[in-house]
Amino acid sequence: MTVAAPLPEWERLRVLRAEHEFASVRKETRVAYLLWGLTGLIGGHRFYLGDTGRSVAMLFTLGGLGVWTLADVFFVGRRVRAVNRHRRAMIMARYGILDNGC
Repeated sequence: MTVAAPLPEWERLRVLRAEHEFASVRKETRVAYLLWGLTGLIGGHRFYLGDTGRSVAMLFTLGGLGVWTLADVFFVGRRVRAVNRHRRAMIMARYGILDNGC
């Protein structure tokens, strides 16, 4: 069993800064589902997740006449996780931190 050496203080602060930045842009699954329930027909949950193109399409077609809105109940959670993974990877890359995919 190998024990990792503690990080130097400057490295620990850099990691904390990156984690704090990610926490400020992280999307919440509960909020996305709440928006889906309240504004699903006009794509409010998609706007929240940054899917502007799909949001506008849902806005002008009333959620694909409800079909896209109903289908999104199965995909909102997965989309939130994908958005968060992407945002975390971008932030960690900007700080030069190798992320283990947590």
